[in-house]
Amino acid sequence: MKRTLARRIALIGGLLLFTLALGTTGFVLIAGYPAFDAFYMTLVTISTVGYEELHPLTRAGRVFNSFLILFGVSVMFFAVGLMTQTIIELELHDRFGRKRTRRMIDKLKDHFIVCGYGRVGRHASRELLRAGAPFVVLDRNEARAEQARQAGMLTMVADATRDESLRQAGIARANGLVSALATDADNLFVILSAKTLNPKLTVVTRASEEEAEEKLRRAGADTVFAPFGMVGQRLAQALLRPYVATFLDSATMAMGLDVSEPGSFPDSGGHRFHRADPGDGWRGGSFEDAARSAGPAGPRGNCAGNSEIGGADAL
Repeated sequence: MKRTLARRIALIGGLLLFTLALGTTGFVLIAGYPAFDAFYMTLVTISTVGYEELHPLTRAGRVFNSFLILFGVSVMFFAVGLMTQTIIELELHDRFGRKRTRRMIDKLKDHFIVCGYGRVGRHASRELLRAGAPFVVLDRNEARAEQARQAGMLTMVADATRDESLRQAGIARANGLVSALATDADNLFVILSAKTLNPKLTVVTRASEEEAEEKLRRAGADTVFAPFGMVGQRLAQALLRPYVATFLDSATMAMGLDVSEPGSFPDSGGHRFHRADPGDGWRGGSFEDAARSAGPAGPRGNCAGNSEIGGADAL
């Protein structure tokens, strides 16, 4: 729509400039007007103001002026009509666009809600979009919401700290929520509202201050990330173990690979790891397996070939 608007404005401006240039040139060459008087006469003619002639016109000048009246007035009416059409189309586009977005959001189920499209929310939304997960973005800022909309994301211009906004985003049917607002206080409000409206909702958020991390967890956040602490750890790892840090970055971002959980084992266990070798069709190097255990031992990495997997474990 923005491109259409720009093209129409350029068309209107071009026609008006062409008409002014044509009329000015004609009055100078045909009627012998000075340049400024010719421009003024052209402007008066196409605007239908109706002032008298600045200088007497010859027969040829009157013929040219008649042509300019027909052409110039037609251009003016065309410009007014085109601008009116554009304004009406913009209004209808916004109205029907909001209704279409509302219908699409109402159809979502087991989706995710991203509150805030700032620096953190933008990256979270891009990752969800890349993964093909259904989600909706909430942001009170029109400019940021338009950026998300242009990126192909379902977007609502709304205050995520209000219960009504979360209801409109389908929080009762949602599977998870990312609270990425600017302040810890706003994130706290969102978490409290979200957990009240949907206690089963998985909520992840970021903490700007280290002191707020525990408060956000007590409010109901399932996972809290402290960006500054995480960045500090990665910086230290880049110095102490640069090859490992580079490998992790490449595996999760540059190479387009994901670290994922295929799932847990439904029975009581008894499964054992089997080491893949080149004869099994493995290509591209060696990756160690890891198992996440629900027991007190926690995650286990670099599992041996005869390690047993329990019923509550996940790869």
